[in-house]
Amino acid sequence: MSLFRPNIKAMTGYSPGEQLTGEVLKLNANENPYPPSPRVLAALRDAIDGNFHRYPDPVATCLREEAGKLYGVSPNMVLCGNGSDDLLTIIVRSFVGEGEKIVSPQPSYILYRTLADIQGAEFEAVEFPPDYSLPPGLADADGKVTFVANPNSPSGTMIPVHDLEELAESLNGILVVDEAYVDFADENAMRLARKFDNVVVLRTLSKSYSLAGMRVGLAVAHESLIEGMLKVKDSYNINVLSIIAGTAALSDQEYLQEIVGKIRKTRQYIADELRDMDIEVFPSQSNFVMARFGEDRVRKVYEALKAQRILIRYYDVPGVRDCLRITVGTQEQTERVVGELRTFLNSANAS
Repeated sequence: MSLFRPNIKAMTGYSPGEQLTGEVLKLNANENPYPPSPRVLAALRDAIDGNFHRYPDPVATCLREEAGKLYGVSPNMVLCGNGSDDLLTIIVRSFVGEGEKIVSPQPSYILYRTLADIQGAEFEAVEFPPDYSLPPGLADADGKVTFVANPNSPSGTMIPVHDLEELAESLNGILVVDEAYVDFADENAMRLARKFDNVVVLRTLSKSYSLAGMRVGLAVAHESLIEGMLKVKDSYNINVLSIIAGTAALSDQEYLQEIVGKIRKTRQYIADELRDMDIEVFPSQSNFVMARFGEDRVRKVYEALKAQRILIRYYDVPGVRDCLRITVGTQEQTERVVGELRTFLNSANAS
């Protein structure tokens, strides 16, 4: 007899990208290969004075204020979290009851389904069209919460914001636009959080700001939504150092643009190189590329790179089983990946 709730016993937990010990080129988790802003490091050094016997500010006021300035909203429209995954959990707990429905285009971020399973909610996957545009049946699914990752992972593709605006107008429930990768994209949906009272826009500092280890996420929404979600969050859900690091990172937009520029340039490089090898590459607006290698060789390519201590991401899910997702590293790291791919594919073609 199990002591777990039936839905917990039955579910499959979220599995992050594979980990290897020792020296490895890790390009399977979409981490930023560059260090955070020097302002972050300076602020953290100043904070390391042993004065950690007090609880952190429960609402991370200075971080909310810095985010508010950056996004053009009141700090009362910002909720801070222990990464955006924490905020996704808060959203589900706030708006979705047991047996109610969560909707998302698929394939997309696996955690959405996992959170539905934990909540005992129904999860409805609406399949993306081949071009990864907004699925026409998304609004008809009538979810209490509809998650749209934009840019999407694992495809890296982008839905135009005006399409999301039309979706928000047609939904009865909450639309969550998960913009984890949006700093690498050409547009963003922040204006929708300012316009609608049923839209939550999520940001993370893990990707573009190089703070994956600090776990800092931001939700922007109408004040009434933030007020309700504050009731649900853990009392002190973001620690002192993460608040300091996040505030400093947001304040240095010049550094952000410098790093984003490097990654976008290298993203174009790897996309061009892969296409030169006759590999289909999805149009990416993120810090990774998804490439279609074909079902007959996708696992072979993955294992060949792994044998060279290079980790990329393989998804054993419908729609992308013949694809691999490759995080954009530094130019030098990316050139190594391209070289290993060429060597393997030339050898495979010759045999």
